[in-house]
Amino acid sequence: MAQTSKLPSKLKIESVDFGGLTWYDIERPSEAETAYLAQNFPFHPLDLDDVLSKRQRPKIDEYKDYLFMVFHFPVYNKVEKLLTPSQLSVFIGSNYVITLHAGALRPLTRLFRECELDDECRKEFLTHGPGYLLYRIVDRLVDYCQPIVNKILENMDRIEDEIFAKHRAGTVKEISVLRRDIITFRRTIWPMRAVIACLEPKLKRYIDTDLNVYFGDLIDHTDKIWDSLDECKEVIEALSATFDSMSYNNYNAGIRTLTIFATITLPLLLVASVYGMNIPLPGQNSAHPIIIVLLITLGATIFTALVLKRLKIL
Repeated sequence: MAQTSKLPSKLKIESVDFGGLTWYDIERPSEAETAYLAQNFPFHPLDLDDVLSKRQRPKIDEYKDYLFMVFHFPVYNKVEKLLTPSQLSVFIGSNYVITLHAGALRPLTRLFRECELDDECRKEFLTHGPGYLLYRIVDRLVDYCQPIVNKILENMDRIEDEIFAKHRAGTVKEISVLRRDIITFRRTIWPMRAVIACLEPKLKRYIDTDLNVYFGDLIDHTDKIWDSLDECKEVIEALSATFDSMSYNNYNAGIRTLTIFATITLPLLLVASVYGMNIPLPGQNSAHPIIIVLLITLGATIFTALVLKRLKIL
C-alpha cells in the first residue's frame, strides 16, 4: 500500500487528491524522485530504472499491487522544428496514480492544473477510481494527436500545390521534413495501438464502473489516427515521386536546349577556327572576305538547323 505522507519540498512531485485517490505528477523525474518512490511505494527497481530511460517501448507490466505502464505520444518541437515522441510513465495502484513525464505533453499538464485548481474537476476525474483517471488522461493525449495529423494533411496539400504551380527550389526540403514527421509519428503510434488495445482488461480492478464502450472508442480513435498516417505515407511517397519525375523532366529539357544550342553554333565555331589559322583559304583574297565567311557560316548554321528539324530534335 502507498504511504501518502507529506511530500518533501525539494522534490519535483505535485499531488492532488479527492475521495481517497491521489494523483502524483512528476515533471522531469530525476534519481531523487525515483529514490523517494522506491522508499514509499512497492515498485520494482527495474520499473524505476525504466522511468529514467528514454528508450523504453510502450508496454504494460502487471504486478500484484500495481501496474506500470509506458506510453509514447508525439510532440512538435518548435525549436528544432521536428516531431518527436514524448514518454509518459504511469504507476497505478488501488488509491493512487503516478505520472512521470518530461513536461512536453501539454494536455496532461493542463488536466493536472485543472484538477489542482477546481474542486468540480477533481470530483469529476478522481471519483471513479484510478483506472478511470488514467482513461481520461490517455483519452486526452490521444485526442491531442488528431490536430497533429490535421497539420500534416494541410502541409501535404500545400506541398502538392507548390509542386504543380510554383515548383520552388525549397519544395524538396519540405517533402523530406514532412516525410520524416510522418515516419516518426507512425513509429510512435504503432506500438501504442497494442498497449491501448489491452488497457481495459488490465484496468478493470481499478475502475468502479463499466468503461468497455469508452475504451472501445479510444481504440477506434487510435486506429483512425493510424489509418490517416498510413494514407499520409502513401500520399507523400506519391508526391515525392511526382516531384522527382518533374525535376528529372525539367533537367532533361534544360540539357536538350543546351545541346541544340551547342549543335547549332558548332558550324560557327568550326568556320571561325578554320579561318583563324594562318594559312591561305578560299575567299581570303576577295574584296570582302568577311562577307564570304559570314555567308559560309550562315549557310552551315541553316543546314544544321534543317537537319535537326528533319530529325524532329528541334
